[in-house]
Amino acid sequence: MTPTLVPALNFPPELLLKAQGVRVAFFDVDGVLTDGGLYFSAQGETLKRFNTLDGQGIKLLQRAGITPVVITGRDSEPLRLRLKALGIDRAYFGTEDKRPPAEQTLQALGLSWQQAAAMGDDWPDLPVMQRAALACAPPNGHAEARALAHYVTQARGGEGAAREFCDLLVVASGRYAALLEESTR
Repeated sequence: MTPTLVPALNFPPELLLKAQGVRVAFFDVDGVLTDGGLYFSAQGETLKRFNTLDGQGIKLLQRAGITPVVITGRDSEPLRLRLKALGIDRAYFGTEDKRPPAEQTLQALGLSWQQAAAMGDDWPDLPVMQRAALACAPPNGHAEARALAHYVTQARGGEGAAREFCDLLVVASGRYAALLEESTR
């Protein structure tokens, strides 16, 4: 018989309380799902580097019943391919004003800001972070995003920060231990 895994993660109780009841998570891309660097090919194509830890976290989020939503100021084919591979079907591209698509999503899902979490790293993310029940930022985010965040991750953007955010939400949902156990079968 395989021994039961005991979750190693430990988040402060007050943070878990803020995250309880979250049903939708808004993500920025550059600086959150990537390191914020932009690589351009000779043909002008934008290339991005994504972290597989973040991708696994987003998949776990979905399995926990939390809808991931991407709202980004940029658009590129590599980004669209990555989001499709992760099963993210709610994404808004090329928008600097992120509050309207967030509100549109909440309305479509029948949810309120009290059921929303947001992770961002710069000024365009602040309106969504400010309204969400739980706001998160990576340590390499802008000072204003870090100041507004309820939680600043240990990992940097593009280096597992989004996974920390996802883990926090999954733990708060009460599904983390069961999902961990399922992964060892």
